[in-house]
Amino acid sequence: MKGVVLAGGLGARLRPLTKVTNKHLLPVYDRPMVYYPLETLARAGIREVMLVTGGNSAGDFLRLLGNGADVGLENIYYAYQEGERGIADALRLCEHFAAGDRIVVILGDNVIEDDIAPYVRRFQEQPSGARILLKEVEDPQRFGVPVIIGDRIVEIEEKPARPQSSYAVVGAYMFDARVFSYIAGLAPSQRGEFEIVDVHNRYIRDGDLYYDVLKGAWSDAGTFESLFRAGELARKTRLS
Repeated sequence: MKGVVLAGGLGARLRPLTKVTNKHLLPVYDRPMVYYPLETLARAGIREVMLVTGGNSAGDFLRLLGNGADVGLENIYYAYQEGERGIADALRLCEHFAAGDRIVVILGDNVIEDDIAPYVRRFQEQPSGARILLKEVEDPQRFGVPVIIGDRIVEIEEKPARPQSSYAVVGAYMFDARVFSYIAGLAPSQRGEFEIVDVHNRYIRDGDLYYDVLKGAWSDAGTFESLFRAGELARKTRLS
Protein backbone atom coordinates (compact mmCIF):
# COMPACT_ATOMS: atom_id res chain seq x y z
CA MET A 1 0.00 0.00 0.00
CA LYS A 2 1.30 3.42 -0.97
CA GLY A 3 0.36 6.90 0.19
CA VAL A 4 -0.27 10.21 -1.55
CA VAL A 5 -0.38 13.70 -0.01
CA LEU A 6 -1.82 16.48 -2.16
CA ALA A 7 -0.29 19.82 -1.20
CA GLY A 8 -0.81 22.12 -4.16
CA GLY A 9 -3.12 25.09 -4.61
CA LEU A 10 -2.70 28.78 -3.99
CA GLY A 11 -4.29 28.95 -0.53
CA ALA A 12 -6.11 32.12 -1.58
CA ARG A 13 -8.46 32.02 1.42
CA LEU A 14 -5.45 32.33 3.73
CA ARG A 15 -3.89 35.43 2.17
CA PRO A 16 -1.75 37.29 3.17
CA LEU A 17 -0.28 34.28 5.03
CA THR A 18 0.14 32.47 1.71
CA LYS A 19 1.42 35.42 -0.31
CA VAL A 20 5.02 34.20 -0.11
CA THR A 21 4.67 30.50 0.77
CA ASN A 22 2.57 27.42 0.13
CA LYS A 23 -0.35 26.96 2.55
CA HIS A 24 0.86 23.51 3.56
CA LEU A 25 4.11 24.93 4.92
CA LEU A 26 2.30 27.18 7.43
CA PRO A 27 2.63 26.23 11.12
CA VAL A 28 -0.11 24.25 12.82
CA TYR A 29 0.80 24.34 16.51
CA ASP A 30 4.36 22.97 16.65
CA ARG A 31 4.77 21.53 13.15
CA PRO A 32 4.42 22.56 9.52
CA MET A 33 0.94 21.70 8.28
CA VAL A 34 2.17 19.07 5.82
CA TYR A 35 3.68 16.99 8.65
CA TYR A 36 0.21 15.96 9.87
CA PRO A 37 -1.01 13.99 6.82
CA LEU A 38 2.44 12.46 6.39
CA GLU A 39 2.52 11.33 10.02
CA THR A 40 -1.04 10.00 9.67
CA LEU A 41 0.07 7.79 6.79
CA ALA A 42 3.19 6.66 8.67
CA ARG A 43 1.10 5.65 11.72
CA ALA A 44 -1.05 3.55 9.40
CA GLY A 45 2.00 1.57 8.32
CA ILE A 46 2.57 3.27 4.98
CA ARG A 47 6.24 3.87 4.25
CA GLU A 48 6.32 5.23 0.69
CA VAL A 49 4.50 8.46 -0.16
CA MET A 50 4.26 10.73 -3.18
CA LEU A 51 3.74 14.41 -2.40
CA VAL A 52 2.16 16.53 -5.12
CA THR A 53 2.66 20.26 -4.91
CA GLY A 54 2.87 23.29 -7.20
CA GLY A 55 3.51 27.01 -7.34
CA ASN A 56 6.70 28.84 -6.45
CA SER A 57 7.43 27.09 -3.13
CA ALA A 58 7.78 23.52 -4.43
CA GLY A 59 11.48 23.35 -3.62
CA ASP A 60 10.77 24.24 0.00
CA PHE A 61 9.08 20.86 0.50
CA LEU A 62 12.23 19.03 -0.52
CA ARG A 63 14.33 21.16 1.84
CA LEU A 64 11.87 20.57 4.67
CA LEU A 65 11.09 16.89 4.21
CA GLY A 66 14.05 15.33 2.43
CA ASN A 67 13.43 11.60 2.15
CA GLY A 68 10.75 11.60 4.88
CA ALA A 69 12.72 10.05 7.74
CA ASP A 70 11.71 12.81 10.17
CA VAL A 71 8.02 11.89 9.75
CA GLY A 72 8.49 8.11 9.90
CA LEU A 73 8.68 7.32 6.19
CA GLU A 74 11.24 5.40 4.16
CA ASN A 75 10.86 7.52 1.03
CA ILE A 76 9.01 10.56 -0.26
CA TYR A 77 8.68 11.08 -3.97
CA TYR A 78 7.69 14.43 -5.43
CA ALA A 79 5.47 15.52 -8.32
CA TYR A 80 4.65 19.01 -9.60
CA GLN A 81 1.14 20.08 -10.65
CA GLU A 82 0.98 22.82 -13.26
CA GLY A 83 -1.77 25.36 -12.65
CA GLU A 84 -4.99 24.98 -10.68
CA ARG A 85 -6.80 21.99 -12.17
CA GLY A 86 -8.27 20.31 -9.11
CA ILE A 87 -7.67 17.40 -6.74
CA ALA A 88 -8.33 14.67 -9.30
CA ASP A 89 -5.85 16.25 -11.71
CA ALA A 90 -3.20 16.30 -8.97
CA LEU A 91 -3.89 12.64 -8.20
CA ARG A 92 -3.53 11.78 -11.88
CA LEU A 93 0.18 12.60 -11.59
CA CYS A 94 0.63 9.66 -9.19
CA GLU A 95 -0.36 6.87 -11.58
CA HIS A 96 3.22 5.82 -12.31
CA PHE A 97 4.03 5.89 -8.58
CA ALA A 98 1.02 3.72 -7.68
CA ALA A 99 2.09 1.15 -10.31
CA GLY A 100 -1.20 -0.74 -10.02
CA ASP A 101 -1.17 -0.82 -6.20
CA ARG A 102 -3.93 0.53 -3.96
CA ILE A 103 -3.34 4.00 -2.55
CA VAL A 104 -4.36 6.08 0.45
CA VAL A 105 -4.70 9.78 -0.38
CA ILE A 106 -4.76 12.59 2.19
CA LEU A 107 -5.20 16.27 1.45
CA GLY A 108 -2.29 18.24 2.80
CA ASP A 109 -4.37 20.51 5.04
CA ASN A 110 -6.11 17.75 7.00
CA VAL A 111 -5.42 17.12 10.70
CA ILE A 112 -6.92 13.79 11.83
CA GLU A 113 -6.95 12.72 15.48
CA ASP A 114 -7.78 9.06 14.76
CA ASP A 115 -5.22 6.44 13.88
CA ILE A 116 -6.53 5.50 10.44
CA ALA A 117 -4.84 2.08 10.46
CA PRO A 118 -8.13 0.20 11.20
CA TYR A 119 -9.81 1.91 8.24
CA VAL A 120 -6.88 1.11 5.98
CA ARG A 121 -7.08 -2.55 7.03
CA ARG A 122 -10.78 -2.63 6.13
CA PHE A 123 -9.91 -1.18 2.76
CA GLN A 124 -7.26 -3.84 2.22
CA GLU A 125 -9.81 -6.53 3.09
CA GLN A 126 -12.50 -5.34 0.67
CA PRO A 127 -12.28 -7.04 -2.74
CA SER A 128 -12.12 -3.83 -4.76
CA GLY A 129 -13.31 -0.25 -4.92
CA ALA A 130 -12.85 2.85 -2.80
CA ARG A 131 -13.26 3.78 0.85
CA ILE A 132 -13.83 7.24 2.32
CA LEU A 133 -14.02 8.68 5.82
CA LEU A 134 -16.85 10.82 7.15
CA LYS A 135 -17.17 13.16 10.12
CA GLU A 136 -20.25 14.90 11.50
CA VAL A 137 -19.70 18.66 11.37
CA GLU A 138 -21.58 21.89 12.06
CA ASP A 139 -20.91 23.38 8.60
CA PRO A 140 -21.24 20.55 6.05
CA GLN A 141 -21.94 23.03 3.24
CA ARG A 142 -18.18 23.75 3.16
CA PHE A 143 -17.41 20.20 2.09
CA GLY A 144 -18.45 17.25 0.00
CA VAL A 145 -21.60 15.89 1.68
CA PRO A 146 -22.83 12.29 1.41
CA VAL A 147 -26.48 11.56 0.69
CA ILE A 148 -27.13 8.50 2.84
CA ILE A 149 -30.11 6.16 2.51
CA GLY A 150 -30.14 3.48 5.17
CA ASP A 151 -26.48 2.62 5.58
CA ARG A 152 -25.55 3.30 1.95
CA ILE A 153 -24.15 6.41 0.31
CA VAL A 154 -26.11 7.04 -2.90
CA GLU A 155 -24.40 10.29 -3.94
CA ILE A 156 -21.88 12.85 -2.78
CA GLU A 157 -22.77 16.51 -3.35
CA GLU A 158 -20.02 19.11 -3.53
CA LYS A 159 -20.56 22.08 -1.18
CA PRO A 160 -24.37 21.94 -1.34
CA ALA A 161 -26.35 25.00 -0.24
CA ARG A 162 -28.83 22.66 1.49
CA PRO A 163 -26.89 19.64 2.74
CA GLN A 164 -28.86 16.39 2.94
CA SER A 165 -26.80 15.14 5.89
CA SER A 166 -24.63 16.61 8.61
CA TYR A 167 -21.59 14.61 7.51
CA ALA A 168 -18.57 15.89 5.63
CA VAL A 169 -16.30 13.79 3.47
CA VAL A 170 -12.93 14.00 5.18
CA GLY A 171 -9.93 14.64 2.93
CA ALA A 172 -8.67 11.05 3.21
CA TYR A 173 -9.54 8.69 0.37
CA MET A 174 -8.61 5.09 -0.45
CA PHE A 175 -8.70 3.86 -4.04
CA ASP A 176 -7.95 0.77 -6.04
CA ALA A 177 -6.15 1.05 -9.38
CA ARG A 178 -9.35 1.93 -11.26
CA VAL A 179 -9.13 5.47 -9.93
CA PHE A 180 -6.75 6.50 -12.70
CA SER A 181 -8.99 5.26 -15.51
CA TYR A 182 -11.91 7.09 -13.88
CA ILE A 183 -9.86 10.29 -13.70
CA ALA A 184 -8.89 9.90 -17.37
CA GLY A 185 -12.58 9.92 -18.26
CA LEU A 186 -13.48 13.07 -16.32
CA ALA A 187 -14.59 16.34 -17.85
CA PRO A 188 -13.75 19.64 -16.13
CA SER A 189 -16.40 21.09 -13.82
CA GLN A 190 -17.96 24.52 -14.25
CA ARG A 191 -15.01 26.02 -12.38
CA GLY A 192 -12.58 24.37 -14.79
CA GLU A 193 -11.27 21.73 -12.38
CA PHE A 194 -11.27 17.94 -12.32
CA GLU A 195 -13.26 17.16 -9.18
CA ILE A 196 -12.58 14.30 -6.81
CA VAL A 197 -16.30 14.14 -6.01
CA ASP A 198 -16.89 12.95 -9.59
CA VAL A 199 -14.47 10.08 -8.94
CA HIS A 200 -16.31 9.15 -5.75
CA ASN A 201 -19.65 9.24 -7.54
CA ARG A 202 -18.31 6.95 -10.26
CA TYR A 203 -17.40 4.39 -7.60
CA ILE A 204 -20.89 4.84 -6.11
CA ARG A 205 -22.50 4.15 -9.50
CA ASP A 206 -20.42 0.98 -9.71
CA GLY A 207 -21.64 -0.06 -6.23
CA ASP A 208 -18.07 -0.11 -4.96
CA LEU A 209 -17.66 2.76 -2.49
CA TYR A 210 -17.54 2.08 1.26
CA TYR A 211 -17.13 4.36 4.26
CA ASP A 212 -16.27 4.69 7.93
CA VAL A 213 -17.14 7.46 10.38
CA LEU A 214 -14.23 8.98 12.29
CA LYS A 215 -14.47 8.69 16.07
CA GLY A 216 -11.95 11.38 16.94
CA ALA A 217 -11.70 15.02 15.95
CA TRP A 218 -10.82 16.26 12.49
CA SER A 219 -10.20 19.63 10.90
CA ASP A 220 -9.10 20.97 7.59
CA ALA A 221 -6.98 24.12 7.65
CA GLY A 222 -8.10 25.99 4.56
CA THR A 223 -9.63 29.06 6.22
CA PHE A 224 -8.49 31.25 9.11
CA GLU A 225 -11.09 29.70 11.42
CA SER A 226 -10.31 26.11 10.44
CA LEU A 227 -6.56 26.80 10.64
CA PHE A 228 -7.09 27.98 14.21
CA ARG A 229 -9.19 24.87 15.02
CA ALA A 230 -6.54 22.63 13.48
CA GLY A 231 -3.92 24.20 15.76
CA GLU A 232 -6.10 23.60 18.81
CA LEU A 233 -6.66 19.99 17.76
CA ALA A 234 -2.96 19.46 17.19
CA ARG A 235 -2.14 20.93 20.59
CA LYS A 236 -4.70 18.72 22.30
CA THR A 237 -3.33 15.64 20.53
CA ARG A 238 0.27 16.49 21.42
CA LEU A 239 -0.52 17.10 25.08
CA SER A 240 -2.82 14.10 25.60
